[in-house]
Amino acid sequence: MTTTCVIREVSRHVGEEVRMGCWLHNKRSSGKIQFLQLRDGTGFIQGVVVKSEVQEEVWEAAKSLTQESSLYVTGTVREEPRSKSGFEMTVTNVEIIQITENYPITPKEHGVDFLMDHRHLWLRAPKQHAILTIRGEIIRAVQQFFDEKGFTLVDPPILTPSSCEGTTELFHTKYFEEDAFLTQSGQLYMEAAAMALGKVYSFGPTFRAEKSKTRRHLIEFWMIEPEMAFVDHEQNLKVQEQFVSHIVQSVLKNCRPELETLGRDTSKLEKCVAPFPRITYDEAIKFLQEQGYDIPWGEDFGAPHETAIAEKYETPVFITHYPTNIKAFYMKPDPNRPEVVLCADMIAPEGYGEIIGGSQRIDDPALMEERFKEHELSPEAYQWYMDLRKYGTVPHSGFGLGLERTVAWICGLDHVRETIPFPRLLYRLYP
Repeated sequence: MTTTCVIREVSRHVGEEVRMGCWLHNKRSSGKIQFLQLRDGTGFIQGVVVKSEVQEEVWEAAKSLTQESSLYVTGTVREEPRSKSGFEMTVTNVEIIQITENYPITPKEHGVDFLMDHRHLWLRAPKQHAILTIRGEIIRAVQQFFDEKGFTLVDPPILTPSSCEGTTELFHTKYFEEDAFLTQSGQLYMEAAAMALGKVYSFGPTFRAEKSKTRRHLIEFWMIEPEMAFVDHEQNLKVQEQFVSHIVQSVLKNCRPELETLGRDTSKLEKCVAPFPRITYDEAIKFLQEQGYDIPWGEDFGAPHETAIAEKYETPVFITHYPTNIKAFYMKPDPNRPEVVLCADMIAPEGYGEIIGGSQRIDDPALMEERFKEHELSPEAYQWYMDLRKYGTVPHSGFGLGLERTVAWICGLDHVRETIPFPRLLYRLYP
């Protein structure tokens, strides 16, 4: 009896005959044996066709297969220690669906622009398959963490009437007769949700009209943004380090083959266990100046500064208590030192930069009104946000994790463009 299965499940069918739909990733021949590298979206497996053991038409069908041809293959699963997956398939039948001609991405080297122009096909490559599988695992781990901690998933709007952080890096559009913008963060709306539900998180796309071409920036990216009522700065940091530790350990547990495909040094990830080290902004400035960086107190950190700090640590590190003047209007000043705020950036190791920004939020209505005036924010546009302080204000905190930077760090990638299925970059909107 033949069983229908997928490559990911072949370990359950050793010694059995199975049938699966797949594509030919690659092929090589050794006289009277053909080795078919097959993929089906769940994994890769080698199918071995022996001329003396199959009918002539099966041999010829296998011989006619070209890269990315689609087929149904039938055969017996067997253990093979030399295989990456630990299994191989002795092929008994090949049913061709389509023979592909002139597949553009060949095994030779291609330039980045060519591969990005063919991103819809490049996704099929083993490395890209591994990255997106790990991205999927990270998303699963995110949801598992917050579900188990009693958070409620809430979806903030993508179209908004105003900026979240008072910046000008917004995509403008028309909302009938009104001006509207693509969201750069769901945070303000999540604060409203936290006042209703206690602990909430959002997970969705955000947009920055930032003309940046660095390896860390995308125009469209995904953010995970929790907000928590009755949670202070210290408690917020503990949630963040437990959260990131959970994500990394989940990937290590469930995506070992994919990390191996990427050549990732997993020993570095294995050290990512909470708690994480912390330094203040003051300490970071002093360290950087001692290292020869010309950076005065009150200036924000760039990528070289974050990398220099991160190199001191084997795990992510928090930089806390940034100057009030360089942080967002809603961050709560330190009661003991108002020139700094109760905030932290989490810097990933190995030069991957900031992956989390978070803070305790201002809960005093009078202080929030002051901030509105200082930042020249429209009281009308933000009246609903002020209402959160007017009707039952409480201490509350939150943070935002950038999914793509996190994927880049865990996968050990040079650029975020490979961390999302179809990246939107400064000069790229296709495909």
